[in-house]
Amino acid sequence: MASCDCRQYTNKSCEECLKNVTCLWCASSRRCVEYPVRRVLPPADLCELRSARWGVCWVNFEALIIAMSVVGGTILIMLGVCCCCCCCKKKSKKQVSEGFPVFLEPDKDEERAAREREKRRVRQEERRAEMKSRHDEIRRKYGLFKEENPYAKFEN
Repeated sequence: MASCDCRQYTNKSCEECLKNVTCLWCASSRRCVEYPVRRVLPPADLCELRSARWGVCWVNFEALIIAMSVVGGTILIMLGVCCCCCCCKKKSKKQVSEGFPVFLEPDKDEERAAREREKRRVRQEERRAEMKSRHDEIRRKYGLFKEENPYAKFEN
């Protein structure tokens, strides 16, 4: 009975045919036929994909398939990127919590390195001064400290 309902809209308008959800409009032959529910796409002998309309008259099956493929592919790529980002964040948080920073911002890294260099330089100067004072004490103790001769200026 449904096929009779669809066939009565043949040679009429697409809008009239598609008022019934079970109908498929073939624009090339101007036929209204029952949509083959058992198959996802209508067979070529029934209607070509570029001429087949279902649901709305302004979108053919060919454009619908391309659009759905693009949208589906974009969604899959976005899901993949999101999964990768989530995994990388978890991995970096885990490594940072274990004391292994994955990456530092360049400014912070440079500032930290400059502070460490300055601390090392100050410690080295302190050690040098300490060693010099110890060596001077040892020289004085054993009489090896060379004091300037106050009369050296007058020797010509």
